[in-house]
Amino acid sequence: MSNTQATPDLSDQIAAELPYLRRYARALTGNQDSGDKYAVATLETILQDRSMFTEEHPVRVSLFRCFHAIWTSSGAPTAEAGDGLNGRAQQHLAALQTNTREALLLATVEEFSIADIAIIMDIDRDEVRHLIEVARTDMQNAISGKILVIEDEPIIAADISAIVTELGHSVTGIGRTHKSAVEIGQKVRPDMILADIQLADNSSGIDAVNDLLKLIGDVPVIFITAFPERLLTGERPEPAFLISKPYKEDQVKSAVSQAMFFASTETLKV
Repeated sequence: MSNTQATPDLSDQIAAELPYLRRYARALTGNQDSGDKYAVATLETILQDRSMFTEEHPVRVSLFRCFHAIWTSSGAPTAEAGDGLNGRAQQHLAALQTNTREALLLATVEEFSIADIAIIMDIDRDEVRHLIEVARTDMQNAISGKILVIEDEPIIAADISAIVTELGHSVTGIGRTHKSAVEIGQKVRPDMILADIQLADNSSGIDAVNDLLKLIGDVPVIFITAFPERLLTGERPEPAFLISKPYKEDQVKSAVSQAMFFASTETLKV
């Protein structure tokens, strides 16, 4: 009997990467439903034609490449501009150079290499680097605001605060428990919330965010978790913006810049 384990078939490999494709899709659209529609369209295309999946590239690269082809062929649409923060967000999105946000998200949140992004987007590596730099400049300068950090670890809270401050935002406060987070958010309404899932007193960052949004209205939310795949099952409402622990500075910067473009974020109902 051979000791060599069987290589997972293509369907299993795609299934393992699907949560991260869904994360990427919803970050582009700012919405769970819209992002999932593109993920489903990608899977439907793969069922029809698997020619994009070859031994030349890893399955993850080919999966995102297929998504990108669908996304760009549909014109990478944004929602209709409305009033308030969402309206300003859509106006900013419409003005951004094509493929800049995509390149930045692929590089920072999804952590693809420049070479892989070039394959996914079907452009050369120098163009990838250019798009990322343009995205950083455009998005960081577009919107700034007040951010509430919900995090029980003092060192992490300080690090996140320093990162968002460097981007030009101000930190309204740091909530280390469910109760303190809600109290701080009510005193000074934040423009965005950046929250850990598990807090110091074993309370839930998800509960804190949901309760706070009921009081202050919808604002963009970014959740931080060591187990992102647990929140990307498609079985219930999920966060549109999600950072994995341990995070990197560029991941936080990219997610914050993306989230500030959108007025609301679905949160988890527990």
